[in-house]
Amino acid sequence: MRIATWNVNGLRARLEFVKHWLAERAPDVVGFQELKLPDEQFPHLEFEALGYKAVTHGQKSWNGVAILSRLPIEPIEAGLPGEAEFGARLIRARVGQGPLALDFTTLYCPNGKDVDHDDYPKKLAWFDSLRRWAAEFVRADASAVLCGDFNIVPTPLDTYDEEALAGSIFHTPAERERYAALLAVGLHDLYRELEPATKAFSWWDYRGGAFHRKQGLRIDMLLGTPAVVARLKSVEIDREWRKKKGELTASDHAPVVAELDPA
Repeated sequence: MRIATWNVNGLRARLEFVKHWLAERAPDVVGFQELKLPDEQFPHLEFEALGYKAVTHGQKSWNGVAILSRLPIEPIEAGLPGEAEFGARLIRARVGQGPLALDFTTLYCPNGKDVDHDDYPKKLAWFDSLRRWAAEFVRADASAVLCGDFNIVPTPLDTYDEEALAGSIFHTPAERERYAALLAVGLHDLYRELEPATKAFSWWDYRGGAFHRKQGLRIDMLLGTPAVVARLKSVEIDREWRKKKGELTASDHAPVVAELDPA
């Protein structure tokens, strides 16, 4: 069973690129973030032609999340309770049946912009709400996944230059404390389960040749309960799909993909 997360940075602009990735990588379940389009404009038919059903929580021009699945999918909820001000950033569904079933959530966490911006304390409060929400259903024996763009660099290992960036947005102690508190409800970073010492990134700025200069951040995560960790076979950051394909421009994020045993 292959699961994935990907901030597509505008689905309308990236649709053909995403379709090529789906056809080549064939994930069973994938969470998309930053759709930048409302639900009524989501291209369901395009994805159904590739074998995927989708549940969406969209928003015009900004934010927006979706879950695509080749397995049976049933929506559970959309939106983080109490945090509607920050827009369409969370959707949760039950995916699969029997031993294949997953409680699957994808989310697009607030950026915060800058430590001096009004959005920064609101970002911290959003993460507090996320932790309280997740604590209501995350259980060690249940197969649950939270994935998405967290807009936090969890540790110095996850940034290209901790010395220069420490204390700046994504790198603050308060943000890292929120991320650790979320894990503490019973979640594990699947990439770090298998790659505890690897310096790798999932986002690179479009500017300044950051991708080729290896100046990136690891801010896109697949988190899972112990029941998911027990099924974990492999995990990778799909860097090849951060590269341009012909005339098709990539997102500034790479997909993160994990393989799970079916049961």
